[in-house]
Amino acid sequence: MKFEEAIKNKLFKTISNCADEIGLDCYVIGGFVRDYFLKRESKDIDIVVIGSGIEMAELVSKKLKNTSKVKIFKTYGTAMLKYSNYDIEFVGARKESYSPNSRNPQVSKGTLEDDIKRRDFTINSLAIGLNKKNYGKLVDYHNGLEDIKSKVIKTPLDPQITFNDDPLRMLRAIRFASNFEFNINKDLLDVISNLNSRINIITKERIVEEINRVLLSPKPSYGFSLLEKTGLLNIILPEISALKGIDEIEGQTHKDNFYHTLEVVDNISKVTDNLWLRWAALLHDVGKIPTKKFNSKIGWTFHGHEFEGSKMVYKIFKRLKMPLNDKMKYVQKIVLMSSRPIVLAQENVTDSAVRRLIFDAGEIVDDLMTLCEADITTKNKERFKKYLQNFKIVRNKIIEVEERDNIRNFQPPISGKKIMETFDLNPCKSIGQIKEAIKEAILEGDIKNDYNAAYNLMLEEGEKLGLIANEKR
Repeated sequence: MKFEEAIKNKLFKTISNCADEIGLDCYVIGGFVRDYFLKRESKDIDIVVIGSGIEMAELVSKKLKNTSKVKIFKTYGTAMLKYSNYDIEFVGARKESYSPNSRNPQVSKGTLEDDIKRRDFTINSLAIGLNKKNYGKLVDYHNGLEDIKSKVIKTPLDPQITFNDDPLRMLRAIRFASNFEFNINKDLLDVISNLNSRINIITKERIVEEINRVLLSPKPSYGFSLLEKTGLLNIILPEISALKGIDEIEGQTHKDNFYHTLEVVDNISKVTDNLWLRWAALLHDVGKIPTKKFNSKIGWTFHGHEFEGSKMVYKIFKRLKMPLNDKMKYVQKIVLMSSRPIVLAQENVTDSAVRRLIFDAGEIVDDLMTLCEADITTKNKERFKKYLQNFKIVRNKIIEVEERDNIRNFQPPISGKKIMETFDLNPCKSIGQIKEAIKEAILEGDIKNDYNAAYNLMLEEGEKLGLIANEKR
């Protein structure tokens, strides 16, 4: 293989020249090499040096006349630099040993073979020589290239050691399988199942990072099924695991909300890369477990599950140390409103109902509709077609109403200040009552969303409250 064909710039040739200049063997290793064989673009480059990675990084940066400063991490003997669109990390070849209560290894100098052994998976253990003597030559001690071709996740060492040393690798195995649509054999999954409680020593932030990557994979259901199968999901997101199963009373059952949820996440993943909309799809039915009840007359009910689910979103984000900011509020709001368009799609869609949907949803209305469309999981083709057509009607109505009435990001045509000036008022309850009456009239379609119509209604509502406008005094 001619590796120089993989990169059409001077970066690797410069590294090669620097390695020969200071007499150190070096290799590009890991994810960049894996992605090269998978024909995937990669901007992260790991260079392993048999010697000082820091010395190599500084010389390469100098030769490239790089303007960004080399970042040095002496504890691990690593250095990082940015060049063009690449993030490049240089590290001295090393051996690692772990203590039972930490995934942070004790590091010592090692050979190339030592460094490759410490890699998590065989697909990440490939290296390619960068010195003149072996430029472009593949080093593959653990048949990683064959595993890439076979689409299988394996560990270079005994998986018991690999996962026990660093439990995050259990999640990484599932993430890689989900991202690349690779297989994990039963023996490896059994080891993960046996060691799943070890995930508790990993920080929530690192766990969420891997869950996010599973969510962003082409078909997230594959990864989440593996998480559930190994028991990791019950530790990390028990609210999702709890959705699994079907109860039966008096011969009446409900759908399995776990597999339904995974299908919704897959559906939405076909049309959006928005991570937080995918989170909303994952959590849209979590409120069904605490609200599930059986009524002998109507069967199983989940009344208020959207409201309960939106409260659970906050608890989940807080427990996992996820951002309690606008992203969390976005997920909460979509979960809370997830059934609103469904109700509209089952009725004759009135302008008033659509105006209220747009008003309440605001900027998320399009994403809300996307979730509702993804929520159609019926296998009945005619019913599927009907539901989809109904949502199309709602979408068209939203566009029509929004263009005419300008409800999204609604701002009252008449401000509280204007009401105070008109009736010579200090802050009081009447101001809020008049503003609410104007808003309701606009949403109901009784008046247009413009200043003159709102002004006239303000005068009428003020008169009802016994207020006299300055212009009539």
